[in-house]
Amino acid sequence: MSRRQRITTALLLAPLPVLAVLFLPTPWLAAALALVLLAGLWEWTAFAGIHDRLPRAAFLTANALLMAALIWGGGPSLFTLKLLSLVGVLWWVAAVPLWLARPAFASADTAANRALKLMAGTLGIVPAWCALGWLHAEGPLGPRWTLYALLVVWIADSGAYFAGSKFGKRKLAPSISPGKTWEGVYGGLAATALLAVAGFPLLGLGWTSLPALLVATLLVAGVSVVGDLFESLMKRHSGVKDSGALFPGHGGLMDRLDSILAALPVFVVAKAWLGL
Repeated sequence: MSRRQRITTALLLAPLPVLAVLFLPTPWLAAALALVLLAGLWEWTAFAGIHDRLPRAAFLTANALLMAALIWGGGPSLFTLKLLSLVGVLWWVAAVPLWLARPAFASADTAANRALKLMAGTLGIVPAWCALGWLHAEGPLGPRWTLYALLVVWIADSGAYFAGSKFGKRKLAPSISPGKTWEGVYGGLAATALLAVAGFPLLGLGWTSLPALLVATLLVAGVSVVGDLFESLMKRHSGVKDSGALFPGHGGLMDRLDSILAALPVFVVAKAWLGL
């Protein structure tokens, strides 16, 4: 993909999610995100080696019903949102790194491995969806905090891309994603640290809260790399380069969602834990 194509696509796509996060009521935003996540999950089923439409549709329907069940009865309780967000944190910071440490794990195309990868898809989308509902509905500044969480991911990705392109030498995980470098990771972390310094007043925070925001920001930026690597591993297992061809220069929906799925649960739990 060319750098110009990547930048042009990003500039064209960015306004829509920004406007949605800032101006849609939480239930409408959650509904829109559910549709996007389920569309991404359709791509994920190919990672699990499932290509027939009927089982793919059945899996999507099961996840859609699970998400709908959380809405029925007046909407999910705050406790449910927090609990499922915490499940997402445990998945991304404990289970997935262990999986990444053994790239050949579940690589064989067996029924058990396909089921495991489908479960991984559900553990990715449902906690992220719950985390967004928790974060966005949390007071009048909830939409700003939600946009900030997304900006951390986008800026970490952009910073990593440009720093890696210019300075990248040491490979981060060559057996999983040969293009990623440690220099890119450092560039992404530096870019998000600047975002925290520039953006903390807009989040209603004072200077005394800046260290906590920096900790949360850098943690989320690091976890977003885990999400990206995990999707890269799933694509490597399935023998595909991109999850789809929906966005020129950016691949499919899951190529855009992978880091966000990891970032949202970690961000909202870190925010609560650090008292932000």
